[in-house]
Amino acid sequence: MKILMLTWEYPPNIVGGIARVVQGLSTNLVKKGHEVHVITYQEGNLKAEEIDEGVYIHRVKNYMINPTNFTEWIMQLNFSMAERAISLINKTGKFDLVHAHDWLVQYAAKTIKHGFDIPITATIHALESGRQRGIHTELQRYINDVEWLLSYESQEIICNSYFMKQEIQSLFGVPYEKVSVIANGINVDKFDGVERDWAFRRHYAADNEKILFFAGRLVPEKGIQVLFEAFNKIKQNYNDVKIVIAGNGGYMDELRQKAYDLGIAPHVYFTGRLNDEQIIKMYKAVDVAVFPSTYEPFGIVALEGMLSGNPTVVSDVGGLNEIIRHGIDGMKSYAGNANSLADSILEVLFNKKLVKQITACAVKKVKEEYSWDLITNKTIKIYEKTIGDRKVVEASTEELIKEEIKETVKRRAKKSKMAIPERKNEVDFGELNAYA
Repeated sequence: MKILMLTWEYPPNIVGGIARVVQGLSTNLVKKGHEVHVITYQEGNLKAEEIDEGVYIHRVKNYMINPTNFTEWIMQLNFSMAERAISLINKTGKFDLVHAHDWLVQYAAKTIKHGFDIPITATIHALESGRQRGIHTELQRYINDVEWLLSYESQEIICNSYFMKQEIQSLFGVPYEKVSVIANGINVDKFDGVERDWAFRRHYAADNEKILFFAGRLVPEKGIQVLFEAFNKIKQNYNDVKIVIAGNGGYMDELRQKAYDLGIAPHVYFTGRLNDEQIIKMYKAVDVAVFPSTYEPFGIVALEGMLSGNPTVVSDVGGLNEIIRHGIDGMKSYAGNANSLADSILEVLFNKKLVKQITACAVKKVKEEYSWDLITNKTIKIYEKTIGDRKVVEASTEELIKEEIKETVKRRAKKSKMAIPERKNEVDFGELNAYA
């Protein structure tokens, strides 16, 4: 198959989880013999054209017009994406399908679909109503409407959890069979051969301190504020403990102020964004991975925590709730409940036997259920269904036209037969023509 991926982020330009998902899927599709082109945003001085592990990367700049808001910026990006796609199709021929990732690329995907009759498979990674706990502003309503339009225009929809499937169906009225659940994948060899680097660890904590680690975007729905609220109870029961937060985001200043107001600022370390090598080292340096989200469609970071061999504590929300089995391969807490989160963290800090059991189960589970090879095979089946559905529609339409022609001929023949006078030797052609 010849596949066109549309995504607003792609490594090394990483904003959230979409970038890694698209990269993991694209590179594994190439390994299985498919041709993959990715059109994405050209951040900074990144190359406009590049081949990454066999994937053709096409990065586009926005127009040289300063947008007044984010939605205008996204619209300009879609124009640039559509232009690049048209150029590619004219140069290299049609794609079998477009794989659109989230509402941010909807307009480009729709343009390509209708301009070249190419079906869309869409992955909806998250929903605005979930992120914002409802639709409260005109901007949120606009994004929600674009999400609906993407679901309407797509032949098939992929989401990463049953929680998300239910959200998509209830919000947009999408048929059950149109939405397939395929979890995000992870490179299961990511931590192979990596040991704890004590010199690296000492940049963030003393040897006697236990590190509670969070990685991700710094936004309210990630629940970092809940971890801060839980910290005093944790520290009262386990003195040598520290929080390390990796990532950037618009919530940074509020989190710093929150730590100061709670009196825990000396025990909190903000690393900023870490590169791939640093994040791998960090997972091996910490003692507990904590992801207390209040909204989380999936949670790749939970897979990373589990695969790294750390006890992983999550909230019982969205995809996180589906990944972790409490007390078996990780620990859960009630979403937004600081007391519950503190209890789960304290359990793994004190109970070494439990930690040994759940970490072994977690590594095994991730390797068996979340490898990119498995995820890619499932996605290919959806692609085949997307293309097959389009062919069925086209074949059905053609068949309906043929049947209609046959029925018309039959009706006319029947009508003509009824009108033929029963004469043995002569026929009144004038009378017959009146019914033809």
